[in-house]
Amino acid sequence: MNGINERDIHIFVDAVSNFFFHVTEEKVEIKTAYLLENDVPSATYDLTSYITLSGNFTGRIYFSAPRSMLTHLLLIMGEQVRDNDRLLDTVGEIANTISGNARKHFGETMEISVPISQETEPDWLKTVVSPHSYIILVKWKQYRASVVVDIQRAGQT
Repeated sequence: MNGINERDIHIFVDAVSNFFFHVTEEKVEIKTAYLLENDVPSATYDLTSYITLSGNFTGRIYFSAPRSMLTHLLLIMGEQVRDNDRLLDTVGEIANTISGNARKHFGETMEISVPISQETEPDWLKTVVSPHSYIILVKWKQYRASVVVDIQRAGQT
């Protein structure tokens, strides 16, 4: 077990919900949030960003979304430039916001890196997360995205 529980996962659910509501003034639908337990699905989309944690927690938090969702978000935000670099910045900003909200809950000793954003290869997520990660599936309008929480408390295996 990775030392985080369902109550902890609600911090991430709330963070992604709050981000979308703040930006769009619309609620997202949380399709599901569950422990992967050796069944890592293909829950990645066109672009993925992750934050690496250190301190009292180790691991990564991922946010993955389709280009179309990110483009729509940029449009709502009034951004004129919606090129690939700006889409990568946006997916990174979302991952950073989610991680920052988690840090408020878990404490200042949770250190977060700058986001690493990339175009996502098929099945990439299956190669980088542990079998004890949590996944949160999100729906906003017709779009789907995912948050993967692959963290553990420092000193646990």
